[in-house]
Amino acid sequence: MSKPSLQLNEKQVAEWIEFRRDLHRYPELSFQESETAAKVAERLSEMGIRYETGVGGHGIVADIPGTEPGPTIALRADMDALPIQEESGLPFASARPGVMHACGHDAHTTILLAAAQLLTQQSFPGTVRLLFQSAEEINAGAKAMIEEGALSGVSEIYGLHNLPTLSAGKIAVCSGAMMGSVDRIEITLEGRGGHGAIPDQSIDPIVCASAVVMALQTAVSREISPFQPAVITIGSLQAGDANNVIPHRAVMTGTIRTFRPDVQRRMPDIIQRIVSRVADGYRCSADIQYIHQVPVLENHDECATHVEAAAKQVVGSDGLQQAEPTMAGEDFSVYLKQVPGCFFWIGSGPKENADQAFGLHHPRFDLNEECIPVGASMLAEIAMQRLFAITTPE
Repeated sequence: MSKPSLQLNEKQVAEWIEFRRDLHRYPELSFQESETAAKVAERLSEMGIRYETGVGGHGIVADIPGTEPGPTIALRADMDALPIQEESGLPFASARPGVMHACGHDAHTTILLAAAQLLTQQSFPGTVRLLFQSAEEINAGAKAMIEEGALSGVSEIYGLHNLPTLSAGKIAVCSGAMMGSVDRIEITLEGRGGHGAIPDQSIDPIVCASAVVMALQTAVSREISPFQPAVITIGSLQAGDANNVIPHRAVMTGTIRTFRPDVQRRMPDIIQRIVSRVADGYRCSADIQYIHQVPVLENHDECATHVEAAAKQVVGSDGLQQAEPTMAGEDFSVYLKQVPGCFFWIGSGPKENADQAFGLHHPRFDLNEECIPVGASMLAEIAMQRLFAITTPE
């Protein structure tokens, strides 16, 4: 395997691992990443990189200018943590109860900073733009940054996400659809409360809610082609407080995932029809809120090819894999609707039996820190290759 042309030395790797562990110990939820942003800003200042803070929440936009005019290539990392109680037992585990970097955004932030360090040591045409983003976990940060001009002048954008079920030292990428769309539904069913022993004098919203949950499954099994993946999951159902009382209302929330834009567009009407008609059959009224969040994440074919070329340089052909599609969502998809780009997986699991590792969003999630220098080399390599290729095409 050939050595990457852009590579952190051992001292730099150790320093960035220590930085990531500090971020891990002090996680912050979406749109609350003020301390994280301050630490990022401090490192950017030390590297002499100019930046703007407070973009789309606590986001940071920083530009590394080249030695001559050229295009702008954007690299993005997310910064927020999750409302999860950490159970990893790590010596640098979260010091904040109920908040954890269970998705590895602490590593993503570190990787982008480390890539910036590599890039400041190079000469290249054009500009590398660094996007440190808030609130990916609630699918709001990318939209907020775009609204405040983060993509202004950008030719292409690239981003990565660690994957603990993929061994560290491996890269997975694919063309086209890679991750599902994400929408949210909020359903309130109202009946008439009463005594649990006298159901005929009430209208039971719990029974209605049970029927709605089951009926919603037919939206996928009977209305969407089996060759067009879709998922409807009701994740919460709240109703009543006492065992012998029929409550007045039931409230449920759920997530809708699809893998094609046309299927995503069809879902609101399907959900509205099923819920309202089932509710009517059970004598309940239904209020349905369908909240669009992010589209299908679709990599641009040419950009995916560029990522593959960089991966072969950094990890070799043996380290490059075809990414398997997943219904998990990512608001990087919002950037890809604006400019060409590619999102890819970087292995963050153990070298052996990575498929048995605790996955993303698990309270015992543990990231293999060998992914940090690999990720830094990947982002820096992609930026350099694209800047020179666009500036001096064959």
